Amino acid sequence: MNILNQTAPYTLFGIEDMDYNSSKIIVLPIPYDNTTSYKTGAREGPRAIIDASRYLESYNEELDTDISKIGIFTMEEMMPNVSSPKAMAEEIQKEVSIILNDSKIPLLLGGDHSISIGALGAIAESQKEFSVLHFDAHSDSRDSFMGSKYSHASVMARAKEVCSSCYSVGVRSIDKQGMKKDSGDILFRKDMHEKSIAEIVNVISNKIKKNVYLTVDFDVLDPSEMPSVGTPEPDGLRFYEIMSIIKGVFEHKNIIGLDFTELAPIPGMVAPNYLAAKLIYLTLGYAFSK
Repeated sequence: MNILNQTAPYTLFGIEDMDYNSSKIIVLPIPYDNTTSYKTGAREGPRAIIDASRYLESYNEELDTDISKIGIFTMEEMMPNVSSPKAMAEEIQKEVSIILNDSKIPLLLGGDHSISIGALGAIAESQKEFSVLHFDAHSDSRDSFMGSKYSHASVMARAKEVCSSCYSVGVRSIDKQGMKKDSGDILFRKDMHEKSIAEIVNVISNKIKKNVYLTVDFDVLDPSEMPSVGTPEPDGLRFYEIMSIIKGVFEHKNIIGLDFTELAPIPGMVAPNYLAAKLIYLTLGYAFSK
């Protein structure tokens, strides 16, 4: 029997017939938001992204290629460890280490931004020379927050413990102490308005090394386009801006791992979920379809 409107498999981009061994990108969904400090719901992010992604065309007219040909395998959702943020970070580090040891590129779907901490621990064990490129409305530079060093607000503090080259883009919220110690490693949103995309790409490219771990908090985007985040900050990047920047940067840099975090879906509002899926789709296309 022919089935009307048969849906794609429950994998990122609905990719069929892809196995772990033959894939280049390994997707690890992590439905965890135990360190969220304002609006909860990021635990629903991975499922919302995957669901929306199944309705994207795998062919991209700009790149004239089928994104699925990169080789993308989606793993089962990782079980959250709610005993402590530290314990969760340690479990993520173990899982990502397995992916790296198999010579694959990990793609984590959050979940709150604390998931990056475990991933960066694994990356640091396998890579000596790399940079962390961080797109976020917030600096995430607090040494600890709400009693934990493994908070979503401490991602870059932990990143700088394992990586000497970290650069944040789009920040428009930072505490006074963070401003004093970390402002040299940040391209603030207020300083991006008068720059062209080419100038922004040049600034970032000069700050980071050849191999890059990319971490994107969806609240870097403007709430008019991305309202579905835990802490929406006004005056964010537009979709075309972040995609143009990513495209320009990764013409000459290599992604060795990446994550996308903090999508907190709003019931009945699917456009932000679709935007998140499209952003991931284009990022992979720009980075791996050269």
